[in-house]
Amino acid sequence: MAEAYTAPPDDESAERAGDSRAGTPAQQRELRAQGRRTMQRLLDAGLEVFSTRGYHATRVDDVVRVAKTSHGTFYLYFANKEDLLRALAVDCAAHLTELSEGIGPIDSGPAGFAELRRFLGAFLEVYRRYGPVIRAWMEGQVGDTDVDRLGIKAFSAISEELAARMRTAGAVGDDAVAVTALMAMIERFSYVVASRRMVGDDDAVIDTLAHIVHRGFFGAPGAAPDAG
Repeated sequence: MAEAYTAPPDDESAERAGDSRAGTPAQQRELRAQGRRTMQRLLDAGLEVFSTRGYHATRVDDVVRVAKTSHGTFYLYFANKEDLLRALAVDCAAHLTELSEGIGPIDSGPAGFAELRRFLGAFLEVYRRYGPVIRAWMEGQVGDTDVDRLGIKAFSAISEELAARMRTAGAVGDDAVAVTALMAMIERFSYVVASRRMVGDDDAVIDTLAHIVHRGFFGAPGAAPDAG
């Protein structure tokens, strides 16, 4: 997703992709409670398999095996694995958009640090669940313009809010470059933590990242030098 932080113009196809988290076959009928539970089981299985095998290597066989259901049931809800990814992307984009809308003021003081830390923790939680979808977006694995637009729009919403906070703080010269660097840092950091490639307490690692970002991007004072 090379243009990850530049929102594209809305169009009808992108709107259709965001209408529902259900797959194409499921959109053609009203789902009852049991149907929604089955669809959720398939979505959860899709996330698990995409995470362990990667999007391109995943087969419908793998998803139905993890979901403990049949191919016939899968095709009642999703046309193919691309349709499954599209449904997950809709859900992920909704969470990211909600996250962007909740970003409060971030200044160089303690209140700004607390809000930044809250945001970073919330982003990590979204990444823990939807990491396979986000990685597919970031690494250009999707090959579906509608799905890609969802990721671009959701990440653009977050980056625009963070850039506005940077401009208010006045700590960086070029907020467009700075926010691109910051978003890349946050995404890679979340990947390392969520994939357990970094061993440590979540609170401690989020604190460390929050201090780095707060000082580097929002002008917070650094630690006093050691007199010794």
